[in-house]
Formats: sequence, C-alpha cells, structure tokens
Amino acid sequence: MFQRAAAKLKKAPGWARWLAGLAAVCALGAGAAYYWRVFYYLDARGVLPLAVTGGMCAFAAALYALATLACRFVRDFDARAALCILLCGALFVFADPPLQAPDEQGHYLRAYAVSLGRFDFDADRGYPESVSRLLACFPGAWVNGHTSAGVRTDDSAQEDASPAEEPVTPSNGVYTPSRGYEVYSSDGYALKQYGEDGRVYSIADGFARYFSGEAAAPVTEPLIRSILQYLPAALFMAAARLLGLQALGCLYAGRLANLCVYAALCWLALKNCKRYKPVFLAVMLLPLSLYLAGSLNYDAVLLGCYYFAASYYCRDELTGRSLAAYAAVFWLMNGIKPWINLLWLALPLVLPRTAWKARLKKWQFALVCVLPALALSQMISWHGNTFAFNYGTIGRMLPGVDQLPQLKFILSNPLRYIAVMLGTLYENQFFLGQLGVFGAMDLPIEMINLLSPCMLLLGAGLSVHEKSSLRALPAAGLGGLAVVYAAGVLTAMYITYTPVGMVRIIGLQARYLLPVFLMLAVLLAALLSHVLEPRQSSRKPLSVALGCFGLCGLAGAVLLFQHYFIGPVYTI
Repeated sequence: MFQRAAAKLKKAPGWARWLAGLAAVCALGAGAAYYWRVFYYLDARGVLPLAVTGGMCAFAAALYALATLACRFVRDFDARAALCILLCGALFVFADPPLQAPDEQGHYLRAYAVSLGRFDFDADRGYPESVSRLLACFPGAWVNGHTSAGVRTDDSAQEDASPAEEPVTPSNGVYTPSRGYEVYSSDGYALKQYGEDGRVYSIADGFARYFSGEAAAPVTEPLIRSILQYLPAALFMAAARLLGLQALGCLYAGRLANLCVYAALCWLALKNCKRYKPVFLAVMLLPLSLYLAGSLNYDAVLLGCYYFAASYYCRDELTGRSLAAYAAVFWLMNGIKPWINLLWLALPLVLPRTAWKARLKKWQFALVCVLPALALSQMISWHGNTFAFNYGTIGRMLPGVDQLPQLKFILSNPLRYIAVMLGTLYENQFFLGQLGVFGAMDLPIEMINLLSPCMLLLGAGLSVHEKSSLRALPAAGLGGLAVVYAAGVLTAMYITYTPVGMVRIIGLQARYLLPVFLMLAVLLAALLSHVLEPRQSSRKPLSVALGCFGLCGLAGAVLLFQHYFIGPVYTI
C-alpha cells in the first residue's frame, strides 16, 4: 500500500508534491503545539491556543520553504550542507536565552569591548547601561538554579478540603491532585531564585525586567584578556549598534557572527573531504556543536577549526596550497587556545608518504607550523599581560588548586593519575551520554543525550559505501592522536581547575571532547568499510545523512526552546 502511494506521489505534479509536504510539516507543527498546550498547561497559563498553533505551523512552513529553495537552487552538496548548518544553528541562536551558554557573560563583555575599539584590558572600565541591565536580568545558570518537587498545601483552599477528594482541573500551570493540595516540580526547567527565600524568576521574567528599563549595578571588563577570537563577533556588534540596537541586539548579532564563521569552516571542511562526509556531517550537526556555534563562546570558532583540520585525514593528496591552508588554521587555533592544539600537527604527518605532494618535507612543514604558532601565542600572552590595568591579584576558582604542585604530583604518581583519568571517564560514561548537556552542565536533555551517539553511529554506517584507503600506520596515528588529545584535555583540567591530588577531574564537559568523537567515528567508518560492502550509490547516503542529521539538529533546537520557554514554570 505504501509503495503504491509513493509511486502515485512521484507521478503527481511538482506543485502537488510540494503542497503535500507542506501539509505534512504543518500537521507536525500543529501536533507539537497541541502537545505543549496539553502537557504544559499553556491554555491555563493564559496563552492563546491560536497563537501557539498558528506560530508553530508558520514556523514549520517557513523551514519547509527554505529547505525547498535550498534544494532547488543550491546544487552543490557541500554548500547545501553549510546552509543546513547555518539554518539549524540560527535556531539555536534564538532558542538559547541570553548569556546561558558556557562562560558567555565573559565572552560577551570582551567581544562588546572590542567592538567599542578597546584593544587593551582595564578591570575598572565599564559599559553602557543596557549592557549592565542585560547581565543583571540574565545572570546565567538559569536551569537548576532552583529545583524542587513535592506536594504542598494550597493556602487558598477551604479548611475542610481532604486528600481523598477527586483531582480537579489543572490551573495556573500546577496540577492539583485534590482540593487543597498541589504537586509542583521544577526539575530541569528554567527557573532562577535570588536568595534562600527570594522570588523565583522565569526566562520570561528576565526579558520583562530587561525591557522595563530597570536600573542595574554597573559591570566592568572581565578577566579574559585576548582579542583574536572575538573579532568576528565584535564586527557584527559594531554593525548592530550602527543600526540602533542595544545590548540584547548586539548579543544576538555576535552569536550570528560566530555561527557564520563556524558554517564557513564546516563548508571548507566538507569540500576538503574525499570520503567519510556523513561522519563529519553527524558531528557538525550535533545539537551540542550547533549550540556552541550559535553562542558567543569562542568554542564556535575552535570547533570549526578542528573539523577543518580533521578533514585533511580524508584527503588523497596534500599539495603545497592545501598545506598552506592547514598551517593558517593551525596558527589560528593555537592563537586562540595554545599548547594543547599543537597536537594537531600530528594529523597531516601521520598520512602515508604517497599522499605528500608538496615540495616541503614533513619536518620542514612541522617547523613552518610550530614556530609561528608559538610566536603568535607568546605575542598574545605578552599583549594580555602588558596592556592589562587594575586587575590586581587574580585568585583561584577553587581552594587547593595550584598548577606546579599538581604537575609535580602527576609526574611522581603516573599510575595513580592514569587511574584518576579512567575513573573520571567511567563516572561520566566516557561523555557519550552527555552530548545533550547544554549550558555549563546546567540543562541535560535526555532525548538529545540518547540521539547524539546514535547519530555518530549512523554517520559511520552511512560512510561504509566509500572505499577506504586506510592503512595500519595512518589508522594508528589517528587513534593515537584521539587518545593523546583526550588525555591532554583531562590533564589540562586537572592541572588548572582541580585541587592537588584529587581522585577525580573537575570541570570536564562533553564539548571539550567533540574532536575526539569525530576522529574515533572516522576510524569506525574506515573499519566498517573494510568488512562490509553495501550496494548503495555515493549520493543516496549523503542525502540521507543531511536529512537525518539536519532533523536531529532541528529537534535539539526545539527541545532547547521547550525547556527554556515552554516547560512548566512552577514557582514556590
């Protein structure tokens, strides 16, 4: 029956197929709106049903129209994928409330300062009033800032009410199981409480306070003392101010700037790949990747650099021109985050000698990469220290943290430290189950935690149709780079954020290991292509990959919006 229906649909005129698809996506939008209205009591909370249903249908129709236009006028697959990344990332830009991404307050303040032409660093220098108001209204860590659940007595109920009475209709967003009693829960949703007995605020309250013009205490420049990674966001912020936008508009402009840089680097990475594009698409369109790309955190730029660098493993030849591009990205990532990113030098060097078509020898290329990268890192460090004023002594985030004693402890107890690393990875399920944790570990969305590893496996499976040229030495090199990079991330967090000798590593998040997941997924795809021989053409898996991973990214944005703006706003 389904085959006959599909055959009839193929024979139908193009406009009829388009209308059928439009009706289907509008039905999905209406279904999501109905789910929100029923499950989250939107009607009882005073939200008009027509507004929710109409808004979701319009949103679904707009996405469908944009996807149709992209498929019709953009024939190149890599450009089409970059547009998908840009569109899904833009949803995260606006689904995530202001200043909720990891460390976004500091990144926002530094980018805003650069947009004002400030290329030095002064801890006593302030910002316009709207910036101070924005930071006061959106202090960060909104989710789980106030979490509670239980049953309480309704003070407005009559004295003779008893728990044995029948449940009544939900009202004001709180389900009342019996007259005089009500169940409340704020677990995993967007609430913020100021003080032990203070008022509980929702994200909507934050926007209301911002637009009310309420006065706020002035803020000054953050501890961050670097400029390079903030130039794209600062440029868009300056343009936003020329258009008359204030602090909130500048924040969204800066997020869009980082997203554009990320999408451009992903496009270059996909053009660079001669195989395993579904694996790269899976990682690029992970909700966590898009969430960071659509934020002011400089991880947006770094992730794009990492994915571009990793794409060189999927090339057949390394020419002088391609190596020059690799060196430029290598310098950039080391200028943004020095030392650990020196490990990326190993990636082109582990490729077989037959792929090396440049005039430079490998050791010469290594010097061309490393020496300018070290010089740039030292210059940025000198600039940050020389042109910093009024910062005073900067204390540690946690008591007991000291880099040199911690390093000595690691060197004198290597086996114990290996046990600490493995134990930390084990306790966190090797971070595969935390790819749906947003914010600074504040908002876990279990559906995305489940979907993300499945998308990585699907990307590896869809790459099986491509003939692998993998050899033992390059495979060992990529696997070794993944392990050493992961160990480097863990060690950096142990030295800089963990008290000396602690039995677990503090501050780790799955976002730090996204490049490791990409490298391991590429190895898995290469291994599968040696043991399986499916009959698919190369075009069909790419189309399936773009559709599946794009829908996963869309689902992540919708669920993020749901948890921040739709979910139950229970207050005590």
